[in-house]
Amino acid sequence: MLDVLKYLLDLVLHLDKHLNTLGGQLGGWLYVLLFFVIFCETGLVVTPFLPGDSLLFAIGALAATPTSVLNVHLVVVSLSIAAVLGDTVNYWIGKKAGPAVFCSNTSRLFDRRHLDRTARFYAKYGAKTIILARFVPIVRTFAPFVAGIGAMHYPQFLIYNVLGGVLWIASMTYAGYAFGNIPFVRQNFSLVVVGIIFVSLLPAIVEILRERFRAQTAAKASLATNPLAAPEKLP
Repeated sequence: MLDVLKYLLDLVLHLDKHLNTLGGQLGGWLYVLLFFVIFCETGLVVTPFLPGDSLLFAIGALAATPTSVLNVHLVVVSLSIAAVLGDTVNYWIGKKAGPAVFCSNTSRLFDRRHLDRTARFYAKYGAKTIILARFVPIVRTFAPFVAGIGAMHYPQFLIYNVLGGVLWIASMTYAGYAFGNIPFVRQNFSLVVVGIIFVSLLPAIVEILRERFRAQTAAKASLATNPLAAPEKLP
């Protein structure tokens, strides 16, 4: 298990090197592999751990190299389709199977807490969640699932899905294409990846801290209005 974790960590931190290796081994089939990864990351609630933002940035950086097998514009088009299709599949899974899953407190397939946090995110931002969640790891995997559970009308969902998918893929990939081969970025690619992951997770971290603060505030208010609810101190 430890070896697997080490491999995954190395894979994420050195995506540029691994993509270069895969490009040499797979050639044009690399498009198919990347399409599959993005589709699963957005379309299956059991795969929120797959790389998203950092992968797209690394893909853009690879496409900028003269010997790359990837064309950045073809990458953006193909992966945008993968992202839209993934969210669409996730939406219909949520619509058909979501209510039963949401009512279950235990699941071996995924962490229920991720689903709850996404539901609160959706309650706060409404339909815009489908766009905003594209830039928040884990939440983007569960957002279309929750939209399906909430019976969001599919035509409305499709509009936000397409806008969010294209915006996410294009912005992250072209950013990698523009900045990924700057000497400083290339020499410190692992740090850049960590920075991308941290910035992506920041909204979720802030929301979790806010939840804890609100819970503590509510608990203190409850004790203030009902002192008898406080635990008794032993002599």
